[in-house]
Amino acid sequence: MTADHTTTIPETMRAAVLYGPGDIRVEDKPVPRPGPGEVLVKVAVCGMCGTDLKIYDGHFPQTPPYGSFTPGHEWAGTVVELGENVDEVAPGDRVCIEAHSGCGRCGNCMAGLYTACSNYGDVAKGHRASGMSVDGGFAEYAVHKVGSLYAMPDNVSDNDAVLITTAGTGLFGLDTAGGYIVGDTVVVIGPGPVGLMTVQACKQLGAREVILVGTRASRLAKGAELGADHIIDASAGDPVQAVREIIGGGADLVIETSGAVRTPQQAVDMVGRGGTLLFVAFYPEPVTLDLSAVVRNNVQVHTTRGEGGNNVRRALALAEMGRLRGEELVTHEFALDDIAEALRVVRERDGDPLKAVIRF
Repeated sequence: MTADHTTTIPETMRAAVLYGPGDIRVEDKPVPRPGPGEVLVKVAVCGMCGTDLKIYDGHFPQTPPYGSFTPGHEWAGTVVELGENVDEVAPGDRVCIEAHSGCGRCGNCMAGLYTACSNYGDVAKGHRASGMSVDGGFAEYAVHKVGSLYAMPDNVSDNDAVLITTAGTGLFGLDTAGGYIVGDTVVVIGPGPVGLMTVQACKQLGAREVILVGTRASRLAKGAELGADHIIDASAGDPVQAVREIIGGGADLVIETSGAVRTPQQAVDMVGRGGTLLFVAFYPEPVTLDLSAVVRNNVQVHTTRGEGGNNVRRALALAEMGRLRGEELVTHEFALDDIAEALRVVRERDGDPLKAVIRF
C-alpha cells in the first residue's frame, strides 16, 4: 500500500455508529485499511439526506449489523493511502465519491446498471454501497473503491462535492429517460436538493422551460435563483391545473423527486400525450397510479436509483465549468459529535434546513 507520508494515519478514529433505530453514537473505531483496488480517504465533509433518515430509523434494507455500522453516503475528502493496484489517484488528491460500486460480475453491472446490482449488499461478491451496505462517511476516515471515486478540480469546493452525487441522481434519470431534452418543457416536482440540482441540469441540457413544483417557499425561491422558469406553490392551489395553464397542455417530461405519496399521480396528470415520466424518489408506502391514463396516452415511464452510469463524472464536469451550483444549497453545518442533533434538525426541519452536512 502507498501512504501519504506527510499525513500520519492514526490507529483509531472518531466515527458515528448506529446501535438501533434512533440510536446513533460517536465513538472510537479502528481506521480501516484499503484493500486491492481501494483508497483510504480522510473525510472532510459528509452530507445528510432523506435516505440517511430511513437508515437511522431502521427502514432501509440490507444495512450491516447494529453496533458496528457507520452510515453516510455523500462525502468528500483527501486521499491518504492507496490499496494495491491503484494508480488513478494519489495521496493528497481531493476526491468525491458516488455511493454505489457494483459487484462487476452480474448481468446488471455488466450492462452498466450497477445501482441495481444483482448482488446488492453481498460484500463477498464485491458489491459496496457506502453508508448503506458498508461503512460510510460519518467518520474521520473511510475506504472506497477507486472505480467510483473522482479527483476534484480545485474550483469545486467540499460542499459542492457533497451535491455532486445528488446532481448525478438527476443526470442518471435524464440519461435513462432518453437524455435529449433540448427544447422540451420539463416539470420538476420537489424543491429538495435532488430537485434543485435537477432543475439546474435540465437548464444546462437545453430544456426550453423548467417548471418547479413544491410547497416550501424558501426552497421554491432558491429554485427560481437557480434557473427555474416558473415556480408553482402546490399548497396555494391545484398544481396540475397550474402546470397545464403555463404550458397550454401537458409537459414533455415530468420528474418526480419529492417522494411524497400524492405527487406521482400529479405527475401522471401533468405529463402530455407521448410524454415521459421519471421517478427518482423512494416512497414511504405503496402508491396508486392511474395506469390506464399512462397507457392511453402512450406515456413512457422510467425509474432510476442513485447516480449510475457516468453521471457523477458528468456532474463534476458541469460543476467545474460553473454550471452547477451546489455549495449554496448547504444551509447547516455540524460537528461529528453533534450528529444526533443534526439528524433531528433534518427530520423536524428545524430552522428550515435545505442541506445539512457534517464537517470534519
